[in-house]
Amino acid sequence: MNKIIYIAIIAVILLPLDMTGLPVVTAPVALLAGLVFAFACKNPYPAFNKKCSKYLLQVAVVCLGFGMNLQESLRSGADGMLFTVVSVVGVMALGILLGYSLRINRKTAYLISSGTAICGGSAIAAVGPVLRADEKEMAVSLGVIFILNAVALFIFPPLGHMLDMSQAQFGTWAAIAIHDTSSVVGAGEVYGEQALQVATLIKLTRALWIIPLAVATMFIFRDGSGKVSIPWFIFIFILAMVANTYLPLPQWLTGALTWVARRGMVVTLFLIGASLSPSTVRQVGVKPLLLAVALWVLISVSSLFVVLNTIE
Repeated sequence: MNKIIYIAIIAVILLPLDMTGLPVVTAPVALLAGLVFAFACKNPYPAFNKKCSKYLLQVAVVCLGFGMNLQESLRSGADGMLFTVVSVVGVMALGILLGYSLRINRKTAYLISSGTAICGGSAIAAVGPVLRADEKEMAVSLGVIFILNAVALFIFPPLGHMLDMSQAQFGTWAAIAIHDTSSVVGAGEVYGEQALQVATLIKLTRALWIIPLAVATMFIFRDGSGKVSIPWFIFIFILAMVANTYLPLPQWLTGALTWVARRGMVVTLFLIGASLSPSTVRQVGVKPLLLAVALWVLISVSSLFVVLNTIE
């Protein structure tokens, strides 16, 4: 029965329900469906779920590039680039200090700080092997980041409307303050087309910090045997934007790829939600959660202040 429900939900997400007069399944709804499924049913395909969510996210992001103009995106996202640099360095430094003061495992604090500062689970997955984190350290870090990431997808769009934020303001804020690329894109899509483009560009620029962070991690933990996972799909995303900007691509092709990006991202959020189990929540612990919440509040509030006062 769990398999049937699992497949049925994915099928409903992929169906062009707008053609039948019903609303298309949105990113928050898909994530909520995944969470409800995870807590009510046992995931029948845990390995497939994990691998598919990773690669489907990358495919969706690349396809999204075929719907974006490079020059317009760079102009829209330029205001958030400087704060990206400051916030990445600041969050990492503060996270390490807070982790030490809370007496949290050194590697766990470092992973949570990396996930908050850069791009959530992707940063943790990239840095973890470099510092040779064990399974528990990885699980706790990914669990706490995911919990806050899921909360952000639900609360950020309403907060943006409540504060009367522009598309550029919200896209910049979401890219800096929401952890994972999937929820950043989901929140941007809910808010508006320009917010989606700004959020995607800034978030992927932020994700490139995985590379220098991984190199720095080798020196901090003084172990050169770890592997560095480079997010190559980001460079393919940039090539997709270049192609869409400077090549005469047919509209039917770019439209189809954009549809794949939107639906693929929504399915990804369902898969991510379906991967969260009660056991994952239980093993997070109070102190790692306190660290993650403190860092998240800091970056959310500080970036909101900067965005509202520097971007129109």
